[in-house]
Amino acid sequence: MDITNVLPAECILHIISLTTPRDACRLAVVSPAFKSAADSDVVWEKFLPSDYKLIISSSVSASSLITSLSKKDLYFHLCHHPILVNNGTMSFALEKEYGKKCYMVGARGLCIEWASTPNCWKWTSLPESRFPEVAELVYLMYFWFCEVSARLDTRILSHRTNYAAYLVFQFGKPISGIQRTRIVSGVYIERINDKGRQRLFQEPCKNTLQLIQDRKDGWMEIEMGEFFNKNGDDGTLLCSLHDFDKFGTSLIIQGIEVRPKKG
Repeated sequence: MDITNVLPAECILHIISLTTPRDACRLAVVSPAFKSAADSDVVWEKFLPSDYKLIISSSVSASSLITSLSKKDLYFHLCHHPILVNNGTMSFALEKEYGKKCYMVGARGLCIEWASTPNCWKWTSLPESRFPEVAELVYLMYFWFCEVSARLDTRILSHRTNYAAYLVFQFGKPISGIQRTRIVSGVYIERINDKGRQRLFQEPCKNTLQLIQDRKDGWMEIEMGEFFNKNGDDGTLLCSLHDFDKFGTSLIIQGIEVRPKKG
């Protein structure tokens, strides 16, 4: 029996909207009726974040996407092409499988110790960066200590989601005589779990190079820590990289990305 002859089109739309983007794409090949439902704006509107219009409208370069693309095309555009928000200091994207929110705080949006000291940090532009400027650590003073941190309001993140924070960077020019690779980083939510802050910070890593992962966009990343955003309570997420030694080269920071953690 062909289920499309039994169920009204509205029921099929509703059923598919209760699944996931991946399921919708699979159901689209079942029959023409399912394809029509699975590709509809009604279904993909459900997969987009409830505040997606507000987020996109805050981006000068991407505000036209709402009217120029179908909801399905908009969904996948946001998965593959992050848009700049918050006056260009942050980027927004969607995680492909479930449509969870992903944010990256660009270098100009980070709190970087001695960022205004030319002998320590150099601000430059790179064609492969999604942001107009990146920060290059060229010299580290004062006992090889420097803190780089990002703050995000937990209310803008997807609820009931396990997130991880990642430092997104590249290596620059070699610096002679410096070969140590220690790093301490972590995440915690201010006003929510202040007492557990020290427990959440990772121990110094002696094999940092082994934890570095290559990204598809040509950059590298290292996980700083993870947290569970239960209900988007009124807290501030702090992602902090501190007390780290150089890697034998200058360090070019594009930003700190917060995205759902797989597995």
